[in-house]
Amino acid sequence: MAGLTSTYENAPIKSHFGPYAKKHNIAMIFPDTSPRGVEIEGIKENWWFGESAGYYLDATTDKWSKHFNMYSYLTLELPQVVADHFHVDTNRTSLTGFSMGGMGALSLYLKNPGKYRSVSVFSPITHPTNMEWGRNAFE
Repeated sequence: MAGLTSTYENAPIKSHFGPYAKKHNIAMIFPDTSPRGVEIEGIKENWWFGESAGYYLDATTDKWSKHFNMYSYLTLELPQVVADHFHVDTNRTSLTGFSMGGMGALSLYLKNPGKYRSVSVFSPITHPTNMEWGRNAFE
């Protein structure tokens, strides 16, 4: 899962996990967890809130709810697309993430007991509502 200032390209390129995944027959999915290219007033003013920050939540206000449905995307839509188009064992799904991606992976794992086989997080954001950018998103 991409972090706050990351894109879906950062992790696969920088992790060098591809050869290991190929050797051990592991499917790796690196979704971009932030809506890109949407036109919403105020979306580009703060890098920590908006186009680069999906926060693994489904938005509840009209302004954001059309495009910011990251929780549903990651727990329902994306797994179904992967299962429909790739030969994977859906009973062996795991999550990992760094920074905001770590927060997202951990929260998805904890909110969905039994859905994921494991979770590994690296330097996760653990108290987002204790920071200005987190309060903006979670309010």
